[in-house]
Amino acid sequence: MKLKHNIFKICGICLIATWLYVVPAQAQEGYQRPPEVIAKLIDAPSTPSVSMDSKGEWMLLMERPGYPSIEEVAAPELRIGGTRINPATNGRSRRTFMTGLKLKSMDSGEEFVFSGLPAKPQIGNVGWSMDESKIAFTHTTADGIELWVADIKTKSAKRLVGAIINNAYVSAYDWMPDNEHLIVSTIVEGRGEAPTKPRAPKGPVLQETSGAEAPSRTYQDLLKNSHDERLFEYYTTVQLRRVDLNGKATMVGKPSIIKSFNPSPDGKYMLTQTIQKPFSYLVPASRFPFNYEVWDTNGNLVKVMAEINLDEVRPKGFDATRLGPRSMTWRADKPATLYWAEAQDGGDPKAEVTERDVVYMASAPFDQAPTKLAGTSLRYSGITWGDDSRAILNENWWAKRLDKRTLIDPSKPGKEGTVIIDRSTTDSYNDPGRPMMKKTKYGTYTMMFDKDNLFMNSIGGSSEGNRPFLSKFNLKSKKQEILFRSEAPYYERPIDILSSKGDKIITLRESENEPPNYYVRNIKKGTMKQVTDFPHPQPDMMAVNKEIIKYQREDGIDLTAVLYTPSGYDKEKDGPLPVLMWAYPREYKSKATAAQVRGTPYSFTRVSSGSPLFWVLRGYAVMANTEFPIIGEGEDEPNDTFREQLVMNAKAAIDAVAELGVGDRNRVGVGGHSYGAFMTANLLAHSDLFAAGIARSGAYNRTLTPFGFQREQRTYWEAPELYNYMSPFMHADKVNEPLLLIHGEADNNSGTFPIQSIRYYNAIKGHGGTARLVMLPDESHGYRAKESILHMLWEMDTWLEKYVKDAATKPEPTSINSKGR
Repeated sequence: MKLKHNIFKICGICLIATWLYVVPAQAQEGYQRPPEVIAKLIDAPSTPSVSMDSKGEWMLLMERPGYPSIEEVAAPELRIGGTRINPATNGRSRRTFMTGLKLKSMDSGEEFVFSGLPAKPQIGNVGWSMDESKIAFTHTTADGIELWVADIKTKSAKRLVGAIINNAYVSAYDWMPDNEHLIVSTIVEGRGEAPTKPRAPKGPVLQETSGAEAPSRTYQDLLKNSHDERLFEYYTTVQLRRVDLNGKATMVGKPSIIKSFNPSPDGKYMLTQTIQKPFSYLVPASRFPFNYEVWDTNGNLVKVMAEINLDEVRPKGFDATRLGPRSMTWRADKPATLYWAEAQDGGDPKAEVTERDVVYMASAPFDQAPTKLAGTSLRYSGITWGDDSRAILNENWWAKRLDKRTLIDPSKPGKEGTVIIDRSTTDSYNDPGRPMMKKTKYGTYTMMFDKDNLFMNSIGGSSEGNRPFLSKFNLKSKKQEILFRSEAPYYERPIDILSSKGDKIITLRESENEPPNYYVRNIKKGTMKQVTDFPHPQPDMMAVNKEIIKYQREDGIDLTAVLYTPSGYDKEKDGPLPVLMWAYPREYKSKATAAQVRGTPYSFTRVSSGSPLFWVLRGYAVMANTEFPIIGEGEDEPNDTFREQLVMNAKAAIDAVAELGVGDRNRVGVGGHSYGAFMTANLLAHSDLFAAGIARSGAYNRTLTPFGFQREQRTYWEAPELYNYMSPFMHADKVNEPLLLIHGEADNNSGTFPIQSIRYYNAIKGHGGTARLVMLPDESHGYRAKESILHMLWEMDTWLEKYVKDAATKPEPTSINSKGR
């Protein structure tokens, strides 16, 4: 009888599990709309995107539409090879288009509308010609992509190429240095109809391994079978054409699957990356085999520079890389010189070597052996070119958060350079910035110098928050002279330099209530001229109060959050408010850098679709950008004490807002997106600090991402206890606060399969918890359709009103980790 009873019990559990997965919790109600005070922020007009020429004469204003409809987002797409393709247009799916182009004189302020534009523009891939006399762009129609060119002098536009552009994988076009031609990626003529899926499979799908370790992230949208392979080849094979400004086209090379093509600065050669077989079902197309090839302007092969094998087998760790030449590209300061890096450690960060990478160069006609330019002690991350005798070699090492920059002399290959910057990547207080660039005669960009001084642009981290600055960095003394620095109550960023001495610049200036606008500043004269006058798109946010609050967690780490409170709020009269805390954990290897102040109280407050700021208009105190550092110094890894640090961060933030008299500690909701959702689920499982939680597009069972996740390099098999310790799915029985789970059904992020939210919801429901699962049709990791966004906001608002604003008073926990480990 006991055996029979157990069999019925097991069957019952299986039936319940099936019911949990299949039966909806309630009748489906269709898309909902949040309260109007929230919805009107989504309906607000978009500010135009801006692109300027290098001389500061013309500004291109690109008009942007509002959020697309669910009908647009749900258009058919192919998800193959790690990419998403619109089969109707042979372009990438989920693109956001511009709907208009205007030209603005930065001197007079006069605006011009280009004549001859398409009737209903769907504009993308906007690019200036090398001499900045013309602007190319694509226009997407219902059945294809066209190429257009607009002329600055005549203020008119015309179509160059009909709807035959192939932008499914490779870029649509590139300007030639002569400014009279473009290299254009087109559909192969006569390619026929797309392959149709067989009615029945011809056999099983096979994969095989023979002992080589091949750890891989959980990529999505991979090839699954031979039909997918045929589709990928069909849509990504392109025919390059050279097109003049009259629309006359000449074939360049043979049809190939091209992942990139770049003309040399002098226009005599072209570097292409051509994908080869075999394809892979384990990694995306970016890691398929390919060749680096140099072609002449007619597409004739000059030289195969390198044949790169399938990149399935790579050592573990974020500092790992593949074998063979990588990051091959043209020198910006030379007519036709290639440079690239090659790993000397087998791509393995654990290997002990003197040189981690070596950088090589080769010049046209590419008939000589490559020259060794430099070696690196860390992992190579690029070169910023200056002139014949000055370039900056960039290196980094993720495991120790190191950023190293060395001044080298390209005219003396192999000569040891001078280290000018050696810092932690997380140390914003001592970040000297990045070089400012100027345009060359080739249309490329190189560093801008004033004798021995390099112009630098920095975010300007400080104990007062970010204060961007422009400086002269002396390459000999390594000291900086600040030329311009943002001053309160504004947040102002240097954008470009218009004079050789750096005393005339373009900045982007904003304040808490003034939207970002462009200015021309004359630093020497102390004058400034406003160039744009974009209005405030969301005036309801103008009277919202904003401040950076500083506090400490119990182990002494300094923390900050940006606190928003409703217009007219008076804590003495109105009392404590319900609180929405929004955060995203970040890993650090130093307590000192983790404690640095980030952000600024003076930036403009524009509410985007993923923001938590909607609820300040609903009577909440909102803690945005709440610092959640996870620190592991020395040999300790940050995640070793992930949960404990999460709870310490949360308790410190709640204590801070409660002690200010602004927040009611018994009515605090917590939320986040992606890794912030993972944080939220862990906080509800391992503390009793919150009234409710909201988790969007998260991952909750880390055994489903076994080869690492976020910034965790260890695999599940190396640290199974860690994966279980950090996975809220394993602790679903401890979740006794209401949790709203939202996820896009078409999420393509490598760590957040939609099944993560489905399984976690089932686990909570199976243990009697309170949860709601919302799966948004056709949405990816970030949500795009207006209907989806409004519904998400309705769900969040309903949840917060019910479980946070109207939460019953709870006894305060006796410890910061009251649910135990």
